[in-house]
Amino acid sequence: MEDKNSSVKYYNQHAADFVENTLFVDMESLYQRFLPLLARSSHILDAGCGSGRDSKYFIEQGFKVTAIDASETLAQSASRLINQDVAHCYFQDFSTNETFDAIWACASLLHVASDELPEVFNKLSNHLVDGGLFYCSFKYGDDDVERDGRYFTNANEQRIETFLASSPLAIKNLWLTGDLRQGRASERWLNLILVKR
Repeated sequence: MEDKNSSVKYYNQHAADFVENTLFVDMESLYQRFLPLLARSSHILDAGCGSGRDSKYFIEQGFKVTAIDASETLAQSASRLINQDVAHCYFQDFSTNETFDAIWACASLLHVASDELPEVFNKLSNHLVDGGLFYCSFKYGDDDVERDGRYFTNANEQRIETFLASSPLAIKNLWLTGDLRQGRASERWLNLILVKR
């Protein structure tokens, strides 16, 4: 999770509830859009891993995973789940000598302030191999909102183009889905698979 102000504080305070509400969500429909594009030995950066749900699945499928989260409490919880260290850091501060075949940023970049997103896309893409893939998702819209103590940058087709304009990332696939959590199917999400040119 990302945003140096309210969002991280929210996730630190509500980590147990967040894990309970997200850990067992069926993500298969999203995995099947992304993972078949990767070789089994691929190294995935789970950027904003939250509960660790997706990292756990990727590891079980034979992928190598590096996971990070801005919430210290969630990073610790995810670390226990996947039985490996999860780095506690903001996207803006992430630093590594590793390169990744793919980045998975499921419902995490939406907590980055809209004026910082172009820089974050650039920074993360620096760690991608050429031709590497980058999945991300945003609540569908064209504004910034604060709700329940969390900050959200929403995105639609036009807005995402502005966020990506200065980056080496191009849109490979773009699609809309309902929220996969129970009772929230009416909430729309913008899903993207980007490729590093």
